Amino acid sequence: MKRRDILKEIALGGLALKFGPELLGGMRPPLPAQDKTGPDLAAVTGESPAAITRAAVEALGGMKAFVGRGDKVILKPNIGWDRTPEMAACTNPEVVATLAALALEAGAKDVVVMDNTTNQAKRCYVRSGIAEAAKQAGAKVLFTDDYRLKKTALGGAWLKEWEVFADFLETDKIINVPIAKVHSLSRLSMGMKNWLGAIGGARNQLHQKLDEAMVDLAAFFKPTLTVLDAYRILVANGPQGGRLSDTKLVKTVVAGRDPVAVDAMGATFFEIQPRELLYLRIAQERGLGTHELEKLTVEKRTV
Repeated sequence: MKRRDILKEIALGGLALKFGPELLGGMRPPLPAQDKTGPDLAAVTGESPAAITRAAVEALGGMKAFVGRGDKVILKPNIGWDRTPEMAACTNPEVVATLAALALEAGAKDVVVMDNTTNQAKRCYVRSGIAEAAKQAGAKVLFTDDYRLKKTALGGAWLKEWEVFADFLETDKIINVPIAKVHSLSRLSMGMKNWLGAIGGARNQLHQKLDEAMVDLAAFFKPTLTVLDAYRILVANGPQGGRLSDTKLVKTVVAGRDPVAVDAMGATFFEIQPRELLYLRIAQERGLGTHELEKLTVEKRTV
C-alpha cells in the first residue's frame, strides 16, 4: 500500500476520533520495509557530480531499490540561498538532476523538486541552477505555497506539531538531498537540518532547541534515501557563505538509507567526530540510526 493510500485509510479509521481531523490530515505513516541491498553507506569520489551520484545510488542496489513504478517522488534539496553552485550554499544542481533522472528511470510517475527557501524563492531556484537542471531531467519544479500548509501532529519528543507543506505528506517517497556545510547554531547543516525547508511557520522559533527540532523532523519525514552532496562543501560563514574562499572541494557524494549515518559520514569531511554533534547523539538514542561508522559497512570508491 502506498503512503497516500494509507493516509486515506487512517482518515477513515478510528484514529480520527483520537487525534482530530485537523491534526490527522497530515500524519505520515511508516515506510514499508525495504530489502537491503549492498553496503550501509556508499561514498563515491570523482570529478563529475552526476557520475558520482549515479555510482553512489548504484552501490546501494540502484534506484529501483527505493522507488517503485508509479511512485510520486519528492526530492528535497537545499535551495535556501541566492547563491551560485560555486558558493556551496545550495545542493549541487547536477546531483539533483541525476537523482530526478534515476527516479524516472526507475518508473516514478512524477518527480517533484521543492524547498522553502530563506532568500526570495525565484532568485534561489534560478541562481542555484537547480530549477533549470531539474526541469531538464524531467522533474517538476514547484515553489512552496502557504495555502498548502497543514497543521500536523509530528509526535516529536519536543516538537509536537507544526505546519508542514502538504506536498511532503501526499507523496509516496521522499529523497533528502542536502549539501554539507557549516552552521552557526547546529555546527553543521546536512540531512537532518534540511527538513526545515519542508515546513512553514516561524521557523526561527525552532532555534531555541534546534538539535531537538532537527531530530523530531527527521523522525517524522522518514526519507526513503538520503544523498549528501559533498562535492563542494561550505567550511566557513555558513549557512550561506558568499565567497569562494569559504568553500572546499571534496568531490564526494554519500548515499544511504540511514539518515543518521549519512550525516555522521558528512561530519568527517569537516574533521568533526560524529559523537561531537548533539543532534546525532539524540538521533541515535531515539533509534533513528547510528553515528558509529565503525559498525557499518561503508563502500568507498573513486569513479
